[in-house]
Amino acid sequence: MDEGNHSASNLPLRRESGVDIENLDLLDGKERENRTTYGEPLLTKRKNTTSQIAIVGSNVCPIESLDYEIFENELFRQDWRSAKKIQVFQYVVLKWAFALLIGLVTGLVGFFNNIAVENMAGFKLLLTSDLMSDEKYYKAFAAYAASNVGLAAVAAALCAFIAPAAAGSGIPEVKAYLNGVDAHSILAPSTLFVKIFGSILGVSAGFVVGKEGPMVHTGACIASFLGQGGSRKYHLTWSWLRYFKNDRDRRDLITCGAAAGVAAAFRAPVGGVLFALEEAASWWRSALLWRTFFTTAVVAIVLRVFIQYCTTGNCGLFGQGGLIMYDVSAANATYSGPDILAVLFLGILGGIFGSIYNYLVDKVIRTYSIIHEKGAAAKILLVITIALLTSCLSYGLPWFAECQACPTDESVRCPSVGQSGNYKSFNCPSGYYNDLASLFLNTNDDAIRNLFSTSTTKEFHISSLFIFFAAVYFLGIITYGIAIPSGLFIPVILAGACYGRLVGRLFESISTLDTGLFALLGSASFLGGTMRMTVSLCIILLELTNDLLLLPLVMLVLLISKTVADNFNKGIYDQIVKIKGLPYLEAHAEPYMRHLVTSDVVSGPLVTFSGIEKVGRILDALRTTGHNGFPVIDEPPFSEAPELCGLVLRSHLLILLKGKIFSKDRVVCGAEILHRFAAFDFAKAGSGKGIKLEDLDIEEEEMDMYVDLHPITNASPYTVVETMSLAKAAILFRQLGLRHLCLVPKSQGRPPIVGILTRHDFMPEHILGLYPHIKAH
Repeated sequence: MDEGNHSASNLPLRRESGVDIENLDLLDGKERENRTTYGEPLLTKRKNTTSQIAIVGSNVCPIESLDYEIFENELFRQDWRSAKKIQVFQYVVLKWAFALLIGLVTGLVGFFNNIAVENMAGFKLLLTSDLMSDEKYYKAFAAYAASNVGLAAVAAALCAFIAPAAAGSGIPEVKAYLNGVDAHSILAPSTLFVKIFGSILGVSAGFVVGKEGPMVHTGACIASFLGQGGSRKYHLTWSWLRYFKNDRDRRDLITCGAAAGVAAAFRAPVGGVLFALEEAASWWRSALLWRTFFTTAVVAIVLRVFIQYCTTGNCGLFGQGGLIMYDVSAANATYSGPDILAVLFLGILGGIFGSIYNYLVDKVIRTYSIIHEKGAAAKILLVITIALLTSCLSYGLPWFAECQACPTDESVRCPSVGQSGNYKSFNCPSGYYNDLASLFLNTNDDAIRNLFSTSTTKEFHISSLFIFFAAVYFLGIITYGIAIPSGLFIPVILAGACYGRLVGRLFESISTLDTGLFALLGSASFLGGTMRMTVSLCIILLELTNDLLLLPLVMLVLLISKTVADNFNKGIYDQIVKIKGLPYLEAHAEPYMRHLVTSDVVSGPLVTFSGIEKVGRILDALRTTGHNGFPVIDEPPFSEAPELCGLVLRSHLLILLKGKIFSKDRVVCGAEILHRFAAFDFAKAGSGKGIKLEDLDIEEEEMDMYVDLHPITNASPYTVVETMSLAKAAILFRQLGLRHLCLVPKSQGRPPIVGILTRHDFMPEHILGLYPHIKAH
């Protein structure tokens, strides 16, 4: 994925047979979007020809990096020096105003999602229940299956035709964006539209998916949309908005959006902040902590206001329970030695089940990518097939369960008719209920509520729990990866709650914990085994269930399940990032990097410019390379000896060439450029397209003219000596959020720069391709 130039030497590039994440052929936009979305690794094999290197100049990848580094050129310094106190005040106020807007909009979308799902799914289940009460069983199945297939087909069509990037949970893509990967369509307005409505339709269709994961992506899309910094195309260029025409501020806003998404999905404001800190963001600072906390607090207030409004019963079931979705605080949370043993057992189970789950999801996504290559029709057909299979299992499996007598507690309505509840009548006579139907023929949220219910030890038969666990585990695996917005949290919570209740029944004779609390601990163990998060999951679960007394056990089970699962594979989101071919930089350096230095991995010829360069040479370099950064070197008579002046970006060169401030003689004319341009003219384009090479209209006689690059050159690029350890450079590169890292020679008498490291140079596929004898682990 090359952003800049590499070494001055023609280092031969060696590759093993297989795939290479970073060295991608340029795909057309549609094909690239489809491939990156549905799990096919966006990969091609690298040809071992030095001629290709000479032509291209480096390894070209359609997925670029973001410019998180502050580009300190003369234009920036002039703008920074002239900034007034009122402008600084405007910038601070606007940051907090955007945080407020993100919280408000995300909270409203979260409320709308809940209302829509509860009422659409509720109408479907009510129709099925009415037909069954009239003993019209075949018609009931036909209505149930037809509703599911219809909703699923519409969700799939939205994804396939409007925004393929909206499929899946979106958390891996948001995580990659905050790591510095510029996958533009991931946060496009069309993606936001499909994410909202596709998620509602997919969850209402009865799939074993959640709307919680997509809410993280939705929050990030909302933040990206608000943080575009205005639009020149639509003449929305208010001077205040220019402050956000850069990747650094957009990154902060998108971090706030991701946190707001979690807060809106789980009604867990503190959990949202910790999720952004632990899982989503690769870069953090204390000021960002304050803003994300403020954003999630706004979400909580918005949800609370609307929940209060819905307590009259006009909003379906959304208003029940306040901000606590699954209240288990009524149960006795005292525990003893045998309970600790049960928790240890749950943690080990969660680690094993979680690692197997991740392995199977990986295989399923890779298999589905082959189907998705066949086009939109194949994607929709796959979704319809999974919808039919889910409908058959959800409606068919409860027939194998025996009817159970209703509890004698008069405060409980049994069986529950025409509403969601623990006790579904299904095909049972009066006074009896079908426990398996209470899980299958309910929304996923209500099924979790039933499994978490306390003081209901015998509510679900052991065989029913086994059947439901197997079905949810299987359906969760085969459903993720199809062309609909789908979250992983809910399937994992459901499956974990099932085996949690089973373990509670197993330890019933020696344990004092309620089986509902065992279900909560089972969900925690499975979440830890699949997602490998600890702190944020712990707080999210506590905010979901309102049981602070269970905190030590939740912490223990999360730590054990994560530790066990880490011995087998990576977390689910890390695996999906890798499957999708997104060049993600890990927080740690791989062990083999300690045996290499930075100069060992640079490749391709180095393309440099003089401080005052000929227009024709710049155009030739832009046409024949895919570089996004070029070193600028001053030579005599402009300096005593060749020296590194800095680094210039491709996007800035295009803007400067379009301005046509050329001179016939090779002289300094930076003052004219500073007078003609402002820093805002070189700001990062938003969702609209920036200037392309094809947009330039350079006359033949202008090709031999000169342009002064000093005013737009970053005079303080990050540089490291060529003998620095690759492991140390990798940590530096990620922590500083760099796009280019310049290598300078250790000895004098050599060119002032010997290469540039970009994101792709730290990828294992690149390094192990250069040195196949090195062991990856």
